[in-house]
Amino acid sequence: MNPVGAIVIFIMVWWCAFFAMLPIGVKGRWESDADHVEGADPGAPADPNLKKKAVWATLVAAPLTALIVAVIFSGVINFRD
Repeated sequence: MNPVGAIVIFIMVWWCAFFAMLPIGVKGRWESDADHVEGADPGAPADPNLKKKAVWATLVAAPLTALIVAVIFSGVINFRD
């Protein structure tokens, strides 16, 4: 496995983790009293905390990527056969 392959694995794992974290702790505009934007969809998130979720996705994706790369390097999974 070359470094580009490890980067591709990291990006794929990061996006999976990020999409899994998106609905955590989100309240719709209809649930929140603080944000009343005219014309906004009531189901749109009032405060999605995207920066915090991106950091958490990185913290989750880094060890998972290391684990996947270690399994590939160990030869348990061989893509060459």
